[in-house]
Amino acid sequence: MEDYRRFAIYWAPEAGPLASFAAAWLGWDPAEGQDVAHPEVPGLPAPVEALTEAPRKYGFHGTLKAPFRLVEGATQDGLRAALAAFAARTAPVTLDGLRLTRLDRFLALLPEGEEAPLTRLAGEIVEAFEPFRAPLSPEDMLRRQADALPPRQRDLLGRYGYPYVMEEFRFHLTLTGPLEPQEAEAAHAALAPAIAPLLPRPFRIAAICLFGEAADGRFHNLHRYALTG
Repeated sequence: MEDYRRFAIYWAPEAGPLASFAAAWLGWDPAEGQDVAHPEVPGLPAPVEALTEAPRKYGFHGTLKAPFRLVEGATQDGLRAALAAFAARTAPVTLDGLRLTRLDRFLALLPEGEEAPLTRLAGEIVEAFEPFRAPLSPEDMLRRQADALPPRQRDLLGRYGYPYVMEEFRFHLTLTGPLEPQEAEAAHAALAPAIAPLLPRPFRIAAICLFGEAADGRFHNLHRYALTG
């Protein structure tokens, strides 16, 4: 079993048109663990490779528990067993759909409809898998710019290793790195026609995935766990 540097719990689409397009768009397929040729999308303000450089290594995903190192004494096998048990007692979550939008300085897919059930699911995952997470190092805190965060996010960072959890959580599927406003507008206009037919309605989270970060920094989809509770 490969020795991964960090693990994360993500939502990722099952094999199909959205997964295939998103893997090509980002240039990395985490399920297959391989690079993918970018698609031809007319009208973009820059090459796809440049627009997607920042999110490429993570693969197409929605964060449920952000990347973490295993605490001393924890194992990948133990994490996998805990995820299987969690998934077996947890029900799927259904939202109205997904939409392409600007989120801060990047483009992402955001859910439509009532998000409270998804927020609760993410919070349960964060809490349930805290025993597996090693504490952040001083270097981690510096990298996260903890001192610049609002008080509540700083508290969450200290408690859970990530500031955007619980009431600060916002589920999203990142599609670009940071863009200038005009770039974002042009990229949105070009990407929307290509991705709109692929967006699910309704959007159902029926499984969660364990991702692992390999030595080269790329994240791999190690296993999908169906929510059957």
